[in-house]
Amino acid sequence: MRIDLHAHSSASDGTQSPAELVAAAARAGLDVLALTDHDTTVGWAPAALAAAEHGVALVRGTEVSARWRGVSVHLLSYLQDPTHPALVAELEATRHARLTRAERMVDLLAADVPITWDDVLAQAGDAVTVGRPHVADALVANGVVPDRDAAFAHLLRADGPYHVPHYAPAAADAVRAIVAAGGVAVFAHPGADARGRIVPDETFDELAAAGLAGLEVDHRDHSPAQRERLRAIADRLGLLVTGGSDYHGAGKVNALGENLTRPEILAVIEERGTSDVVR
Repeated sequence: MRIDLHAHSSASDGTQSPAELVAAAARAGLDVLALTDHDTTVGWAPAALAAAEHGVALVRGTEVSARWRGVSVHLLSYLQDPTHPALVAELEATRHARLTRAERMVDLLAADVPITWDDVLAQAGDAVTVGRPHVADALVANGVVPDRDAAFAHLLRADGPYHVPHYAPAAADAVRAIVAAGGVAVFAHPGADARGRIVPDETFDELAAAGLAGLEVDHRDHSPAQRERLRAIADRLGLLVTGGSDYHGAGKVNALGENLTRPEILAVIEERGTSDVVR
C-alpha cells in the first residue's frame, strides 16, 4: 500500500485544485493521500468527491503554522473536527496574519524589483491561504527569478531584508488545539535545516507532553543524518514515524509518493482521529 501523508492543493499554495490533486495521486499509483493545505480545510469536500471517483483513500488534514521560541514550525493535523472552535480560531488568525505579512513583503520588494500586490493576487487565484509562495510565483511570472526555489533561496529567505514575521500560535498551544479538535498532530519536516533554523531535541519532549503523536521523518528536506536523529527521538518518545512528499504540483520539484508512510502507522492515525478516512 502506497501512502503519502503530505500534499497541498490550490486551496493554499499548491498549483492543482483539490480534485486535480487527487486525480494526480491516482495516476501516481497512490492508494492513500493526505490533503494538508496550510491553515485551511476548504479543500476537504471537493477532494473527498474526487477520492470516491478515482478510488484513492483520502486522509483529510491541515498543515498548521506555529512557532517555538521564535522558530517557525509546521504541524500536520490529521482527521480533526474541522468545526472545532479553538482550532478554527487559530487557523483564521494565522491566515489573516499570512495575508498581511505577504502584503508588507511585497511593499518592501517593490522598492527593488518589479512586483505589485495585484501580481500576487493573480497568482493566488482562489486560494484561501495567501502567502509567500504566491509572492514567489509573482516573482517568477515577472521574470525576477526562475522558479519558487530560487525565490525562497534569496529574496524570500527568512533571514533576508524583505522578510516580515507573522503571527502563529506557540507550538505546544497548536498541538493542544489539534488534540482538542480530535486530530492527530505530527511535526512536519522537523529536521529541514536547509530552510533555516530548526528546533533542538528538547522541543519534542515538550510537544509530546502536550499531545504530539508523531514526527514526519521521511521527507526530501531531511538528510540521512537528520532521519537517523529523528527516528531515534521518535523511538525514545514513543512517537509515530510518518513520511510524505510535501507535493505542491508545479510549485515544487517534489513528486507524489517520493516518501511514504507504513500502513500500520496510518491505522493508528485513523484509530485516533475524529474524522473518517474517505474511502
